[in-house]
Amino acid sequence: MPDRTRILLIDDDEDDYIITRDIIDDIPGRNYVLEWTGSFNDALAIIAERRHDIYLVDYRLGAHDGLELIKEAIKQSYTMPFILLTGQSDRETDEKAMRAGAMDYLVKGTISPNELERAIRYSIEHAKSLAVIQRLNSELEQRVKERTQELGTAIKKLEQTNRSLYEAEQEVRNALQKEKELHELKSRFVTIASHEFRTPLSTVLSSASLIGKYKTTEDDDKRMKHVDRIKSAVSNLTGILNDFLSISRIEEGKIYNVPTTFDLEAFAAEVADEAQGVLKLGQKINYRHQGSNQTAILDKQLLKNVLFNLLSNASKYSGEYKEINFTTAIEGHLIKVIVEDQGIGIPDADKTHLFTPFFRAQNVTNIQGTGLGLNIVKRYIDIMGGALDYQSELDKGTTFTVTIPQAQSNA
Repeated sequence: MPDRTRILLIDDDEDDYIITRDIIDDIPGRNYVLEWTGSFNDALAIIAERRHDIYLVDYRLGAHDGLELIKEAIKQSYTMPFILLTGQSDRETDEKAMRAGAMDYLVKGTISPNELERAIRYSIEHAKSLAVIQRLNSELEQRVKERTQELGTAIKKLEQTNRSLYEAEQEVRNALQKEKELHELKSRFVTIASHEFRTPLSTVLSSASLIGKYKTTEDDDKRMKHVDRIKSAVSNLTGILNDFLSISRIEEGKIYNVPTTFDLEAFAAEVADEAQGVLKLGQKINYRHQGSNQTAILDKQLLKNVLFNLLSNASKYSGEYKEINFTTAIEGHLIKVIVEDQGIGIPDADKTHLFTPFFRAQNVTNIQGTGLGLNIVKRYIDIMGGALDYQSELDKGTTFTVTIPQAQSNA
């Protein structure tokens, strides 16, 4: 017989315990052991024993609340998964639960056996994944510590023997700073990846579970709705992974500038047409090429990535039925591209950090993204020897201007 999943319900209402027990009893093929406590302090003592695989925590616990319990447990390094049970369903409660450290939250009175089983299974698996990430992070910290100690020893030897003490010390300090920056970058990656993967993965899991319930032709619309949700979620995941892959290839120096000769107007029109697939309802791209000169000598793939990313961002941060103005021109030896939207704009306080990896402005926290797009665009443009400028006004829109010098013709 497979191991049973041990569950501790922390709820000061015995009726809720009975209801939860009945729901668990209705889970098909169940293999659970449910225990219950209604005391905040008793719950912390039981959690310390680490006898359970998962904890269901009520939002209200007398003089305390479930968020306090979760925070205190995590503060004491208890890493088992917590699911918050609440009487209300709103984004604020969801965000509070996630910030406190809960893996998920469920609305009391609406919980079905399948929903509870899915939440328990997903939370346990997610906790295992986070534990692996934390272990890898700890190993990285240990390697950084060991490397720091080695470099410290090297510094002492250099102080005794090297006449060029200042230059050697600066090199060592730069190496330490580089490792610190890489460590901080990895920490930000872990945070962003964990958060950004959670939403599309949850969508795939829930929709895949529901599709199996629609078995008749009358349910085709409902079934296709969930198929579309899965496709969209997978597309989001693909975009996130592509961003991470692009950053990795740039860091490893595997992105090269390979110019070719092509028709800029026809090429930009194709990119604009391809970007139609990411537009919101009623949005429109107005493309035009200025001037009669259409021959460009640039790296087409790098330029395509830049243009598509800027057009996608213009759509993402603009509302429905907004227009996006897209202009190209060849002015002497320079290629000029302008992408202008009517979106939410960039707060002044955030403009300094706009091209920093993983940075997201204050007014886009509700819009999915990794914070890598503009950093990748800027670095692609740098590889081509160009420049990226922008102007933005809050709630009115943003204009990005790309200027890239023409490569020398091989003719």
